[in-house]
Amino acid sequence: MSSQKGPISQFLEKNYLHFNAAALVDAAKGYEAHLNEGGKMLISLGGAMSTAELGISLAELIRQDKVAIISCTGANLEEDVMNLVAHSHYKRVPNYRDLTPEQERELLDQHYNRVTDTCIPEEEAFRRLQKHLEDVWQAAEAKGERYLPHEFLYQVVNSGVLEQYYEIDPKNSWIVAAAEKNLPIICPGWEDSTTGNIFASNVIKGKLKASTVKSGIEYMIYLTEWYRANSGGKGVGFFQIGGGISGDFPICVVPMMYQDLEWEDVPFWSYFCQISDSTTSYGSYSGAVPNEKITWGKLDIDTPKFVIESDATIVAPLIFAYLLGQ
Repeated sequence: MSSQKGPISQFLEKNYLHFNAAALVDAAKGYEAHLNEGGKMLISLGGAMSTAELGISLAELIRQDKVAIISCTGANLEEDVMNLVAHSHYKRVPNYRDLTPEQERELLDQHYNRVTDTCIPEEEAFRRLQKHLEDVWQAAEAKGERYLPHEFLYQVVNSGVLEQYYEIDPKNSWIVAAAEKNLPIICPGWEDSTTGNIFASNVIKGKLKASTVKSGIEYMIYLTEWYRANSGGKGVGFFQIGGGISGDFPICVVPMMYQDLEWEDVPFWSYFCQISDSTTSYGSYSGAVPNEKITWGKLDIDTPKFVIESDATIVAPLIFAYLLGQ
């Protein structure tokens, strides 16, 4: 028992002894050992983890330097900020399984977009953020400057223009914590997000150039440079929440470097954990067992590997609490 840790960690060590529960504790201890040995960690966020308010634990992990880089979908990038500025306007629908198509349409007509049991308020969340993003996009374009999607969001957050709208304690926003540290973020497929759609609409209207926001290829180049600079010593671990592009895109940087660039001595990822409720299945990325990644040149034979087949909204905060000694 880790006596210096708090009650959550002690509960986990006492009760989580088998099956997915044991995998959770093993993964948390493996993450902690990786950091203690000087390693760095990438966390990838799939699903709707920002709307699930993962920021409550993830922000503190960022502040304590227990994550070095984040890969996330465009939805997770924007939805943490939306929760920050419009929290009181969100609507919970605990009986979401019982909704008829007509009731779903009523939510749309009331300008609510549903994510499982949580409805995001379009006017207060999307439109509140839209104006300020359009301002920084236009300012950059006027100066002939180009930035990555998360860099534009950092400009908005760090400028203080959103503070007038804050509806939660900003210490519970992972984007605020990341912006303060200028934490590297990879956001592949950002076009597949509400703010990406808003940007596209501005381009179609002739108000902005598509090139003002840097592309996914430029994110891969950015990640390549970061990995080259940070993968020495114990190396970089990979902590994957969910599946999809936020996981697959960054993990590919390693085989890209040594297979396509033909660079020698590119270290494999030095720790791997995936939290997913996707069942192991044929041809599925989320459902592939970690050993499959050995054949793709992402992990090595002796890379510590963990799979927790469970709900990440339950599992991730517990692992983060363990890492924070809570």
